Parts: sequence; C-alpha cells; structure tokens
Amino acid sequence: MNKTGSILLAALAGATALLVSGATPAVANPNAINPIPVLNGTHGLPALHGRTQAVFQVTGMASPNNTQNYNVLGTDLGIMWDNGRGEMLTAFGDTAGIGFPNLLAGSTWAWRSNILVRSHTKDPASGIFFDSVVRDVIGQARDLIPSPKIPFLEISRIPTAGISANGVQYLSLMSVKTWDAPGEWTTSYSGLAASADNGETWADLAHTRRPDEGGNSNFQMNAFLKDGGFVYEYGTRSGRNNDAFIARVPEAEIENLGAYEYWDGSGWKLNDVNAAAPIMGGVGELSVMYNEYLGQFISLTTDPFNSVVMRRAPSPAGPWSAPEVLIDARELPTAYAPSIFPYQTGRDLYFMTTIHTQYNVVLMRTRL
Repeated sequence: MNKTGSILLAALAGATALLVSGATPAVANPNAINPIPVLNGTHGLPALHGRTQAVFQVTGMASPNNTQNYNVLGTDLGIMWDNGRGEMLTAFGDTAGIGFPNLLAGSTWAWRSNILVRSHTKDPASGIFFDSVVRDVIGQARDLIPSPKIPFLEISRIPTAGISANGVQYLSLMSVKTWDAPGEWTTSYSGLAASADNGETWADLAHTRRPDEGGNSNFQMNAFLKDGGFVYEYGTRSGRNNDAFIARVPEAEIENLGAYEYWDGSGWKLNDVNAAAPIMGGVGELSVMYNEYLGQFISLTTDPFNSVVMRRAPSPAGPWSAPEVLIDARELPTAYAPSIFPYQTGRDLYFMTTIHTQYNVVLMRTRL
C-alpha cells in the first residue's frame, strides 16, 4: 500500500518531476527510495541469504512484464487468487505512472489505487507472466473502483483481498481517509466490490461496507480463504502491528453481512462482530492458504520488526503457531504485504512481496 513517508519519483528525461506522498514500512528509510520512476526495480533482485530467495521482478521497468507499457512504473501489493476457471487474477494497490497530477493528495504523479492483471502461470519457477490487463480507453491500467484522492474524504481505495465465489470475483477494499505515522493509516470503512466479467468491470457493493467503528474496526484490512463450503475472512484494524480476527460465511452468502459468524475463541457466533476474539498478534497485511505439502494452513504477514513471517495452523481459526521468519528485516527492511501464490508448488512456497525502496513487486521462493 502507499504508506507513510515520501516517495520521490521523476518522469522520463525531460518530463516533470513527480512527488509521491506515501508511507514506508516502520523501519524503512524514505530517503533511500529511487527518485527516478523508470529505474524503480532496475537494481536487480535483492540477494538474500536466509531461507528465501528473490526469483523474479514482477512489475516495473526491469520486469519482463514491461508494465510501463500500461503506465505502471511503480506499484505494490500483488494480491493473487484463482478466478474459478484456472486463470489467476492479481490486484495491485497504489500505482504510479506519468500523467495528470493528483495535487489535492499532495502528489504530482498520475495515481491509481487499484488495478488488475491476469495470468495463466501455474509454475512460477521462471516467473509470473501477465496475459492481459484491465485498461482504460488510452491503454493504461485503470482504477477498478475510482476514488477522489482527497485527504479526509478518501485519499485511496486499496484492495486487501480477492476471491472467486459463486462464479463472481470479489475484492475487499479499504477506504483510506488519511496516511498517519509510519505504519499507520485511518480508514472510513472496508467493503466488497464484485465483477461478473472476470475483473473487467466492477460494482461497488455499498451494502457490504464495514464502518471503522466497534467490532467492524477489526475487519478494515482482510484476507480470504475458501474451505469446506465457507469463505473465511481474516481481518485487522487499519495499519500494521495489529491483532487479527476471523469470520466465516457460507460461500453463497458472501454479500450478506448478517450471515457472517465470528470466532470468539471457543466457537462461532452468528452476526455478532463484537464477539470476535484475536487469533494472532503483531500482524500487517495478511495472506492465508491451505498448504498441501505441510498439511496445514499457513499465513504470511510482516511482524512488528518488519520481517516477513509465516505461521501454521491445523484449522482456519487456529491455534496459530509462533511466527517463523522467511525474510529478515535486517536483510530487506522495506518488504511488506506478502501474498501467497494460489497454486500448490510442492515444497516450494512462492509469494509476492513489495520492496518499498523500489516501489515494485518481487516474486519470492521459500523452501519449506
């Protein structure tokens, strides 16, 4: 997500300098961000010496996907899910490009909040390659759900989770009101958007909105999981280093907030969001999936030190294990928002993560 701090970008030679107001992970140095957008992500993949390796530049000028061809010079997140027909959809968040500035948001670059690409990559060992992108009339990747980019009204509408249910594609998005201290931001609400045409057009489902108040505050940022006929919704407050909570709903009722059940620590409570109890702590952006190799559910997130960590559990609600470090913050202090590749790859666990100093997304591989 576009986080605290300042990202300086500049356009191609001779173009106007671009200033991005964003936010960094808690321990990142905003002054280390590359000031030239066409060079973001061109420094090569980071050399990691732990259990995880960087294997492919997913976005940016150095990516084989050539995302500059649809005016994506910098972006983050990379939330992946299967569309129910063997095609992978990926939603990215705040996206930098050249064009009309968003001056009210303090930015002089062309800023979109939620874009989507499609891919048929099943084996990511050599990378993830995009087949198509949702474009506007001039060919650039366009906002799926536009936002006014006005602070204290809605500065951005950012995707946090995606899933296919009942033949329809769903995104959970948070409406960001303000960027606050490092690792913190304020939302007005979260809610679903739906697409019946494989992500080409989207409807904003106002009846699914959770205002940032009461128990609904614990579901401002989300992750989705399907298991046993249910859609599980993991939630946290806006920002990082928070507790995580869990709800579930029959897949056919995903748009009906009254049909959600909330885990209170010992059982499921119907339609009582205030009953939800924490299932893990110290959580940032979250991704959850069942892993066949381990025979367990796994979650990826960043911890309070900004290391990328994995937890394991025998069931969607837990109990969740202590975190295992996959990428140590001392090696890569600006990584955030790890998102699990949705197809099983045996002992190799693949995930995307954003490197904020490049403001682009990289594919990682961990040997389980």
